[in-house]
Amino acid sequence: MWITISDEISKLSGFYPGARPVEELIKCGFLILDKPSGPTSSTCVHWVKKILGIKKAGHSGTLDPRTTGVLPILLGRATRLMPVLKNLDKEYVAVMHLHKNISQTELERVIKKFVGKIEQIPPVRSAVKRKKRERTIYSIKIIDRAEKNVVIKVNCEAGTYIRKLIHQIGEKIDGAHMIELRRTRVGTFTENKSHSFQELKDSFEFWKQNIEKNSIRSIILPPEIAVEHVPKIIVKDSAVFSLVHGSPLYARGILKLEDSVKKGGITAILSGNGELIGIGVAKLSVKDMIKAKSLCVKMDRILMKPTDIPADISP
Repeated sequence: MWITISDEISKLSGFYPGARPVEELIKCGFLILDKPSGPTSSTCVHWVKKILGIKKAGHSGTLDPRTTGVLPILLGRATRLMPVLKNLDKEYVAVMHLHKNISQTELERVIKKFVGKIEQIPPVRSAVKRKKRERTIYSIKIIDRAEKNVVIKVNCEAGTYIRKLIHQIGEKIDGAHMIELRRTRVGTFTENKSHSFQELKDSFEFWKQNIEKNSIRSIILPPEIAVEHVPKIIVKDSAVFSLVHGSPLYARGILKLEDSVKKGGITAILSGNGELIGIGVAKLSVKDMIKAKSLCVKMDRILMKPTDIPADISP
């Protein structure tokens, strides 16, 4: 829910996110790749850069080479938003092969034990330190079965190893291992919003040839989409110039804010016409921001360039 601090009306020109030129989206955008089986996540980013002819891009949430599915990729300056894509909950669909035939009832009984807090030690080839850590499994659902092959859907906390989870389940039922894995969701970004390399390449080529100019917009999204799940503050026109040059946000510069803003939490800062200025860390609670006259948000990553500031705004 939005809380209005000032009824001042923004007079910014600029580009509303949905109307931003494609050239700008390529330099600072966001896409959800449907990663194929085979390449590493880093190789996928390299291919995206090659297709779009850009020098900088980055992915969030590494997928193993054989794993397919949702891989968020930030383009150009939008890579500064990487912190907002970390630690998002995930959803996976996996094929689990049972080493012994057991009844559906028994399998469901065992799986149910793994919903909630579990402990895992990262696999040997993982990029993190191999020490026991706790992760939360929100749900595990059996969605299909063909004898010893069982298709399960897992909703879990970031950093959960599904192959390891299936091995742990197998330890309770005389063995099981994973034979296929697909990530179907990262946070609010689902597989039905993802696109293949071929779709990206074709739509980009069509756009360059002026054959079909709109299809690329369904694939390369404005960076504001990447922060949809992040608490937001909209600022006055008078605050934009200072923020872009690294100044923190003070209470007097706030137009409205969401009640989900939390002290110490990442917060997205937007201009009055919806353009993302950057992200920062809230230094006060919403209640204190409303009545304070002091520093409210310390800026961490600035996305908007000084040259992006509309002519309407003067220093």
